[in-house]
Amino acid sequence: MKTPRQRISLEQAVTLFALLGGLPALVIAMVFLWGGEYTLRVQWTLTILAVGCWLGFTLAARERLVYSLRTLSNLLAALREGDFSLRAGTRKSGALGEVMHEVNMMGAMLREQRLSAVEAAHLLRKVMEEIDVAVFAFDHAGHLRLVNRGGEHLLGQPSEALMGQTAAALGLADCLDERAPHTLQKSFPGGGGRWGISRQEFREHGVPHRLLVVSNLTLQLREEELQAWQRIVRVLGHELNNSLAPIKSISGSIQSLLDQQPPPADWKADVRQGLAVIGSRADALSRFTGNYARLAKLPAPRLTPVAVSDWVRRVAELETRLRVEIEPGPDVTIAGDADQLEQLLINLLKNAVDASLETGGSVSIGWRANQSYLEVWVRDEGPGLSSDANLFVPFFTTKPGGSGIGLVLSRRIAENHGGTLTLHNRNDAQGCESWLRLPLKAEGDI
Repeated sequence: MKTPRQRISLEQAVTLFALLGGLPALVIAMVFLWGGEYTLRVQWTLTILAVGCWLGFTLAARERLVYSLRTLSNLLAALREGDFSLRAGTRKSGALGEVMHEVNMMGAMLREQRLSAVEAAHLLRKVMEEIDVAVFAFDHAGHLRLVNRGGEHLLGQPSEALMGQTAAALGLADCLDERAPHTLQKSFPGGGGRWGISRQEFREHGVPHRLLVVSNLTLQLREEELQAWQRIVRVLGHELNNSLAPIKSISGSIQSLLDQQPPPADWKADVRQGLAVIGSRADALSRFTGNYARLAKLPAPRLTPVAVSDWVRRVAELETRLRVEIEPGPDVTIAGDADQLEQLLINLLKNAVDASLETGGSVSIGWRANQSYLEVWVRDEGPGLSSDANLFVPFFTTKPGGSGIGLVLSRRIAENHGGTLTLHNRNDAQGCESWLRLPLKAEGDI
């Protein structure tokens, strides 16, 4: 049975090569020494001296190299253990000195990197402690490995009692299962309400972990709800005052006419005129409440295939006051509510034509698409937007007889279809342009 051949170590190889390197000179010296006419005492003395120097220098060279390599090994071991305070002497010249210098530079670089990592980790811990959202980190087995102060307050326990528990034991299983961000109505030991849930995945030491962020949306939603109610009350109060003030004034005037004895000769005409004004204001108030109900009760879109080309051309042909120029785009089909999308585009074209009629300009419409979304644009050559601050404020209008819900309703329709609606002044010419962006879906996705 063959035994594996053992390789000699580096120390043995250095010793062997050093011995072999000095051996020829030693052999030649011995030949001349023992072949010459010297006394036996001189021959043995010089032989012992030569052999001793040969062996001494060989061992010195070996120890010098071994010492440097062991120093380098100790330095690398210290770096591996995270001790970056050791340094190797760099007074040695040549290749070994260059190696020592590079190891020192690597140690300094690792020390700076560890210091930066420690400072970043310290900053991250401070940020996590100060933010008012709950942050949890679970390992691949679903056990809690990290929690901040917000998480402790949410679950009503200190981190020492929470660490190592599963998401199910902590009551977070339903929060951890959903991958996409969502909202959840839930009660925790630290309080109840509506919560924003966000989950991400990360790796630590190659092991997958899950990061769970739970934020309280209750206060924010209440504040937004309060602001919405305040806006509604202001709008309703303004419109009601506009109608009730003249009604009250005219009714008082009519009452005064009826109380006069004898009544004026033209009192019937004045009463009829006053009643007409009251009826007009009542009709305006009825239209206002109808528009408000229309805006508040917009139904969810019923998705069906909508050919963009037919949709755009059909709406453009409905406008008879001004010829609408159509710039054809790609032949695409989207998923949408045909009636709602038609109403949206009618509103945009109506506003564009109204603006262009003021200046005698033209109106154009077109579309473009890529793999993800469709963009429909409407351009006019009107006076442009003086301000875009109140564009989408309900019942705000600068046009005589306008309802102030056209753009608001259009944006609601766009957002209900997963899209957006924006308006801004044109850069290439006078006027305004509207951009409607809708997601593209194949007919099989409807």
